[in-house]
Amino acid sequence: MATVTSWRGHTEVVTARRTEPHDVPDIVALFSADREDLFGRIDVPYLLELSNLALTLCNEKNEVLAHAAFLDYPNWNITDQAEWEPFLHKNYPDNKCTPLNTLFVHLLVAKEEYAAGCSQEIVRSAFILLPELQFILLFLPSEEKLGKNLILMEDYDDLVLIWTPQSEALKETYGEYVLDDLIEREGEENQAAVCEVGGTAVGFMSLCSHVNISLYQEWFDLGPFHGLCKPHPEDILKVPRKPSVPGDNDESNQASEQPEPVSSQDLEQVPGAAAAVQVMQCSEEEALAVSQPDLPVGDAASTGSQGSAAPLLQAEEGDWQPVYRGASNVFLIRVFCIDEKYETRSLDFLQYAFSVFPDRELCAMLVPPHVPELPLLQSFVRAVPSCTSPLGQELFVFHRAGLLTSFNVRKAVTSDLEGIKTLVDTLSLNDRILDDSKIFTEARRDCCSLLTRKLLIFQDIEYIRAHYNIEDFIGFDHHQPEEHGHLCHFVLNPVVHHYTKYFLKEILRLGHKSSLYYPVYPEYVEGKLQRPCAHSLTSALHYMAPVRPRRQIVYPLRELGANAPSEQLSADQPKYSLNHTNRRLVLESKVCINTRIVVVGASDVGISFLETLIFWPRLKFNNLTLISTHGLPGRDPQSSKYRRFLINSHCFNDEDYAQMSLCSWVNVVVGKMTGINRRAKYVVVSKEKEVPYDYLVLCTGESYQVSCVQGQPAQHSQVACSQSQRYSGTVPCNHFTLNDAQDCLEAARWLEENLGSSTGNVIVYGNTADMYTTVEALLSLGVDGSRIHLVQAPLGSEARCLQQLQDAAVQRRVQEALAEAGVAVHPECVLAQWEQDERGRITGAAFGSAAEPLQLQCSAFFSFAYKTLDYEASKAISDAYLVLDGRLVIDAKFHTNDPSIRAAGPLTKFSRRYWRDDVTHSNFNSKEIGSELAASMLSLFDPSPQPSSQPPEGSDRLIPVYTRCKVQGGVLPGGYNYLHISKPGVPTSLDVAHDPCEHVSSAAQGNYFRMHLSRYSLMDSITCLCREPLPVSNYVCLFGQHERLLNDLCHRWSAGQITDLYSYFREPWSMAIYHDWFIDLQKELRQILMSEQVRKTTALALSNSRCPAAPRAACPELLAHPKRSLCSELSASNPLPGTSSPCSPCFCLCLTPSAADGGTGL
Repeated sequence: MATVTSWRGHTEVVTARRTEPHDVPDIVALFSADREDLFGRIDVPYLLELSNLALTLCNEKNEVLAHAAFLDYPNWNITDQAEWEPFLHKNYPDNKCTPLNTLFVHLLVAKEEYAAGCSQEIVRSAFILLPELQFILLFLPSEEKLGKNLILMEDYDDLVLIWTPQSEALKETYGEYVLDDLIEREGEENQAAVCEVGGTAVGFMSLCSHVNISLYQEWFDLGPFHGLCKPHPEDILKVPRKPSVPGDNDESNQASEQPEPVSSQDLEQVPGAAAAVQVMQCSEEEALAVSQPDLPVGDAASTGSQGSAAPLLQAEEGDWQPVYRGASNVFLIRVFCIDEKYETRSLDFLQYAFSVFPDRELCAMLVPPHVPELPLLQSFVRAVPSCTSPLGQELFVFHRAGLLTSFNVRKAVTSDLEGIKTLVDTLSLNDRILDDSKIFTEARRDCCSLLTRKLLIFQDIEYIRAHYNIEDFIGFDHHQPEEHGHLCHFVLNPVVHHYTKYFLKEILRLGHKSSLYYPVYPEYVEGKLQRPCAHSLTSALHYMAPVRPRRQIVYPLRELGANAPSEQLSADQPKYSLNHTNRRLVLESKVCINTRIVVVGASDVGISFLETLIFWPRLKFNNLTLISTHGLPGRDPQSSKYRRFLINSHCFNDEDYAQMSLCSWVNVVVGKMTGINRRAKYVVVSKEKEVPYDYLVLCTGESYQVSCVQGQPAQHSQVACSQSQRYSGTVPCNHFTLNDAQDCLEAARWLEENLGSSTGNVIVYGNTADMYTTVEALLSLGVDGSRIHLVQAPLGSEARCLQQLQDAAVQRRVQEALAEAGVAVHPECVLAQWEQDERGRITGAAFGSAAEPLQLQCSAFFSFAYKTLDYEASKAISDAYLVLDGRLVIDAKFHTNDPSIRAAGPLTKFSRRYWRDDVTHSNFNSKEIGSELAASMLSLFDPSPQPSSQPPEGSDRLIPVYTRCKVQGGVLPGGYNYLHISKPGVPTSLDVAHDPCEHVSSAAQGNYFRMHLSRYSLMDSITCLCREPLPVSNYVCLFGQHERLLNDLCHRWSAGQITDLYSYFREPWSMAIYHDWFIDLQKELRQILMSEQVRKTTALALSNSRCPAAPRAACPELLAHPKRSLCSELSASNPLPGTSSPCSPCFCLCLTPSAADGGTGL
């Protein structure tokens, strides 16, 4: 904050912030009569879209007092934006302006009486926000001169003035240090420096040249910095190669080499400034063919911009570490403090620090992960720690070469190829990068060159606009098609990593682009070798924003005819994760969060939690770790086709995983949680590794367990207790409990290898819907139905209603299909024992029943009878003294009894103080639970002010309300595609005969479709059974909608106008409801209807109407009704004169074709 004074003597306290789109009317209101003479005709929204920096000054009442927009090229179009440097040097000799240190004012307006003070404050704020900025130019008839204060470093006076106010924060960051001791210990190994402004000390730094390098080499990836050592002839930098088989040239199996360190001298020796960047227009096919090179793990990890896969049981090569025998090449910053007013100039310290240690090329700094990122560290490179590092510190490294104050950006030429080859020589797939460089430099296309980078641009913007929420970042109306660029390769030396945003800014300027896009293809896409821990854009992802994918409509192309979207937009294409930056975002840094957040369990809740954090726009989480038995889901396309063994929650699919690219942001530890040490804050994985955390999130959920067998075959009442007991013996190799896609894949492979040689039965035992999908999967694998025995366990307390096929019609169809396939069904049986051969395989199983005991020969046994917490996870939770009452006890905000541990999902139950033991997270949508869990934790990290609102009194004693529907789907016997959409909450069995609510159902051509309406005529349940694939995402949009919105569904059904609901919901009118922006339209319309002006107008109209059923005195209360649709209430309360039916509210929805929206726009 600052104070500005008007020429009348009035004062205002102002705050500078980045300009938002809603500021446009206030900015226009500040335009003066001479504004056009100074800046020309200005389109403010367009200018904001292209501005590299736009600042607004507001007073304490949030009134806009001033605004300025800065771009990286001159105003008035006095020269081409890519040619302003020669123009400036020709007309203004001896200037020191470079693209790195210069911005241009394109608009500056202020409230007239505060103009002088506001202009000074905006310029000051610009210099504070961008430390590299030295010159701000404004082309006007009269020249303005700008300058900056120089910081002199001389003595240690006045240190206590800056030390004392920050003593607590310094103690938390660096531990116990006494200022006097730091000064007195000064010698060859220990140095101290002070920064002065105007003779007053404003900053202090303590340096040490004695560094425990071996410790850092053990727990951090230091390959790009040569292990913090000087090169030595006996260094071992490559993995020892084993004898290879002749002819084995698979480049995906090539060992990655560590990049050699690059010193400042090396940078100067690279021919032609080692230009390695290309900007080019090319076709989609060309770009896809060359868009995914691979970088070594060391380069990827050193930038700190993405996660890495870290399996617990690594191969021998994965455990190998380089050996460095050279002398130390680093000094350490032990303590650093500076006045807040000058903290953006912290980098000025390093020039002096390197002069103190002229023989060291690197500077390092250790910071606790929970400490907010210092402005100084924005210029450092974060060394990625091992997931199991016990140090509890983040290591940041800075190279002496990073002190450069300018760089050369120019057109790429053929002579740069040698420098590019040197740059990428140690990288995997370096030949592909070099070949692409040759193609686009020798072809003399529209190329520009930049030190240490390479990019390709092509147009694919319409597909991106239709499939990604890119309009969260840009307004397409202000960008021409040719201004969008596709970034394909990015190679950057870590020593200049902190200049990435300026390199990107120059790419946009020289390429005449306004935005850049970068796709990350999944690892398994053919032709797109994409190792998750290291790909070509590692270091730039930090400066790009991941873009959420848009939910797509499943279009009935035949019914839409000419109105169907173009083939380019609707055709299946390889899915990828999209990252984006533009002129406005490129200089807007994210807040880095180094807090260690460990998520246990790759369940739908856990994945949703990670997804929310990754796509949060203002934050970048560097330390996200997932502990999972099988790693990240969606990584193996082979396992995906066997997912049909289990019921699908439809929270995520392979396309969703590809569009999230979790492997770019999340570290993965493969293993199972076997212990929690709350005091030391680490998780024990598979009884071997320790993964430290600052916050632990438990999302393991429930899993099917091996059913316990005991005794002889008997009545099921005698052995029912065995279901709740843990099986402690060795699990037979042909006994399968399926909990995820990997389990299904392993079971399918075993069946293919072993079942053909045997004649035994396949027993499917349990009491959930997963039994039926497994039977259908077995039939699809070629297992004869006569060999399959479906043994139904009694519905015990463990079997929830929501896990069953609740619809009687669906159950009848399934039973008919089972009988037709020859599958034997044995109801009400309990497993009593099984027989095993000498190899430990199950050869027979005995069951108790209400009638006679059942004995079956067995070749494979699938168990779905007992689903609960995993024993080892449950034991780890219990041994950590977390409250376990059957499940892990949490409150309404996901807290356990440990403030550092959160939990969510079926693993948990609400505390008994809520008096709702029947309500758990199992009753709600897992994706919504994970998103709410992330939102509850974001307040711990997001520094931006949140709207202050007092929660209602007593809300802490209420269970949260979740609104998204629960979805179950799968393929049932007979090849039926099954879908059940239900409202959240405690499930109830629907009895159509006795349910007072309305049902709409159809059973045409062997297909079944039933909809259940609540008493408010809202859609709260949908059940489908069909042999054709179901448009699940479309039907989910119907949930919660009023039947009148569905084209007056009940009236048309009663009139006999609808005979097939499948066809009805494929009609063109329904496409608007399926649109992903439709819910936003509904919210906006409701806000308009509930606004004060509309309320008054409607009340006046009702009071003057002739409707006798609407008491005039009740109109305000009617309009204020909070729980029901305003239109429905009005129409239900106001029948037309002379009729008994309510009048229909007027509602207009305009639909216009839009290519970007797939043919339907709102």
